[in-house]
Amino acid sequence: MKRISVIGLPLAATTYAGAVGWVLEHAAKADRAYAVEAANTHVAALARHDASFGETMERFDLICPDGMPLVWSLNAKLPTGEKLTDRVYGPTLMLETLKATVNRGEFRHFLLGGKQSTLEKLIHTFATRFPGSAIAGIHSPPFGAWPADEFDRVCEKIQASRANLIWVGLGCPKQEHWIARFKDRLPPGVYFGIGAAFAFHAGEVRQSPPILQRFGLEWAYRAAMEPRRLFKRYFTYNSLFLYHLLRDQMRD
Repeated sequence: MKRISVIGLPLAATTYAGAVGWVLEHAAKADRAYAVEAANTHVAALARHDASFGETMERFDLICPDGMPLVWSLNAKLPTGEKLTDRVYGPTLMLETLKATVNRGEFRHFLLGGKQSTLEKLIHTFATRFPGSAIAGIHSPPFGAWPADEFDRVCEKIQASRANLIWVGLGCPKQEHWIARFKDRLPPGVYFGIGAAFAFHAGEVRQSPPILQRFGLEWAYRAAMEPRRLFKRYFTYNSLFLYHLLRDQMRD
């Protein structure tokens, strides 16, 4: 799979089909933990701006272009016949992976993160939308700092469930740091940093209209819905992304 650097982040020039194929291939290996991220401009800019997060992202095996600005940046470096027509949006990647594992018993899903009530809603939602896909286990960790034995508890649950597709919804950058830090100790499988996908699919947070997503304006919709929490983050990291992108282009 071709990987191209966008402000220092090695993005896979891939589609949903390509990403799902890679995920299932590596989940079936059962040899070690693999890390997957659907990166938007926030993730890309944070990886460039924050050295510790940059080191974390270096431990990820597959980084997909979640945001349209990343797709446009990739396309500027791809030959005409290889240009992407869509992003690989994390919440949709989750749905596409679930769909691809319907009635395939070798693939089992585990949901880690969020409130217990959210996870229970997801079990019901996915059982309705994807009957035949296996949600083998869930775990709602404590809010804030985890107790010393929480990592062992999580690993025991994943192992007992025999899951090999583990969706980690702890929020960015906590979920990425957690996956990277423990990657060598986690049970074999593919681990996804999935952000707000749990809340979206549980119906607790509304996704932006498709037309805004198509034009790379999902961030504006989400900032308008949660201005106190998200406006500063999007303004800061979108600006940093644009700054580093233009700076790199001038150097080239």
